[in-house]
Amino acid sequence: MRDLKIPEQRHPEKAKRPDNPQPKKPAWIRVKAPVGQGYQETHKIMRAHKLVTVCEEAGCPNVGECWNQGHATMMIMGEVCTRACTFCNIATGKPPEDLDVFEPGRVADAVKKLGLNHVVVTSVDRDDIEDGGAAHFAQTIRAIRRQSPSTTIEILTPDFIRCAPDALEEVVAAKPDVFNHNLETVPGLYPEVRPGARYFHSLSLLQRVKELDPTMFTKSGIMVGLGEDRQAVHQVMDDMRAANVDFITIGQYLQPTLKHHRVDRFVTPEEFASYEKAAKGKGFLMVSATPLTRSSYHAGDDFAKMQKARQAAQG
Repeated sequence: MRDLKIPEQRHPEKAKRPDNPQPKKPAWIRVKAPVGQGYQETHKIMRAHKLVTVCEEAGCPNVGECWNQGHATMMIMGEVCTRACTFCNIATGKPPEDLDVFEPGRVADAVKKLGLNHVVVTSVDRDDIEDGGAAHFAQTIRAIRRQSPSTTIEILTPDFIRCAPDALEEVVAAKPDVFNHNLETVPGLYPEVRPGARYFHSLSLLQRVKELDPTMFTKSGIMVGLGEDRQAVHQVMDDMRAANVDFITIGQYLQPTLKHHRVDRFVTPEEFASYEKAAKGKGFLMVSATPLTRSSYHAGDDFAKMQKARQAAQG
């Protein structure tokens, strides 16, 4: 990978200023409360299979819409993360249990009962496990393939930063259709927002996936409104393309609680549209850039569009 310069952040410190009050949430960021028969049915299946979803744990604003359609992002390996990212609402600390060997089968059962054409599987970080949970991801992918062979599988993984290189290789060998690992923010904000991670390691991980399997779609995303500037966002786009990332997502950061990193500002829909235009110009096969964009939001539809884009690009 070429050498990448970390752009200087002009005002990252203002995210902590007590005299810089929380900006008022604009109309374009508000969503309806989660209701409806589809929502209730999805909730029932998740509870019956004792499954955790990032939709609930991370307080996703799109949970009502997605669950009404029977879409849920499965979160494996427990509910406690060993990292303490300041943007994330998932509980942090020492996980109270080992991995559940029956979880891959329960995830596969739920995928079959929901009749999913496309499923997203993510996880907490498990730095307490030697392989970071790589084998558990691989087992979950294989279990879904056995139960629902026509379902396409997207995974959103940790960075496996404390693991041997073959941990990543085991996940890629299980052949998910989309390998997603989010950069989350611009490099200059990593010490504040993602202190347990390393920007260039995450970029290298995404590039390594392509080296292991050039046909596998790769995907990554960032949040805006954390204190970054436009130049830094464009640099992240360039860095992703240098790592051959196919699909970028850009969404508005929403502060889960008062103890989390504050919202620096709410990015306008017009600014998101300009980011989308720029990303397409840089050569991404697929771009999703809206205030409510999240990694797994409309993931199935976007995967189908990405397939068509690749086919068109190949002639």
